[in-house]
Amino acid sequence: MSERKMVALKIEQSPCETCPANAQLAQMGLKIDNFDRVVALAGNPNTGKSTLFNALTGLKQHTGNWPGKTVTRAEGGYEFNHVRYKLVDLPGTYSLLSASQDEEVARNFILFGQPDCTVVVTDATALERNLNLVLQVMEITDKVVVAVNLMDEARRKGIEVDTRSLSRDLGVPAIPVTARSGEGLQTLLTTIDGVISGEILTQPRQVRGTAEFQRAVDELVPYIQQLAPSVPNPRWIAIRLLDGDARVQQALLSGELVELTSAQRRQDTRFSGKIALEGRQ
Repeated sequence: MSERKMVALKIEQSPCETCPANAQLAQMGLKIDNFDRVVALAGNPNTGKSTLFNALTGLKQHTGNWPGKTVTRAEGGYEFNHVRYKLVDLPGTYSLLSASQDEEVARNFILFGQPDCTVVVTDATALERNLNLVLQVMEITDKVVVAVNLMDEARRKGIEVDTRSLSRDLGVPAIPVTARSGEGLQTLLTTIDGVISGEILTQPRQVRGTAEFQRAVDELVPYIQQLAPSVPNPRWIAIRLLDGDARVQQALLSGELVELTSAQRRQDTRFSGKIALEGRQ
């Protein structure tokens, strides 16, 4: 992995205000510093997500809590092909339905933070269990890469994983990796770069439902855009409303969804500065 060198998060450096990722990070308040792109790392617990995070960032990482939450958050950095990336390790979660603080944090960052790419880490020995989260992430964003981790364990158990077929069925790249040994990480980094740049086109498989369901979604979207014009992905909000998500309905009608965008900007900017300063001590 000679093309990749680890780089520290330096809060004293001037942010690249012209970088496309800068505006997206500001929505969650994350300070872009001297980084060009932002990647979110999501996944179920026990899929090796933290191992992958450590493999990519080395010692160039900081930890703390998300603003107003007791949920642990980690940020790190790496450089690949002369492009500087910030990697945000989201809490391990089984879904994005906001039934817990972990789920709420992960959902809000993917939806409101709009990272340049979201990598969903899955367990090669238990793919079916992990795909629920993959499908939910793909409902929010099309910039998705699936990292099929623990390939060594799958081979040891005699499990064959056809990642090419998985990529075709999901409509996003599925890359086999073994984070603890470094297997497949170069391909993963190249794929992340390709998805962000648009060289790799994704067409995530999304829930279409019946004709009546799709018609209801299409009818709701303009109302959501009227109530919350700044909120990304009104289609996902519409689906949550049709699923009877009372929390999302309350947040939409009360204006909380709009406020969340600006609130995350204010709170997280202070937070990112704090953990970066702590990391240098």
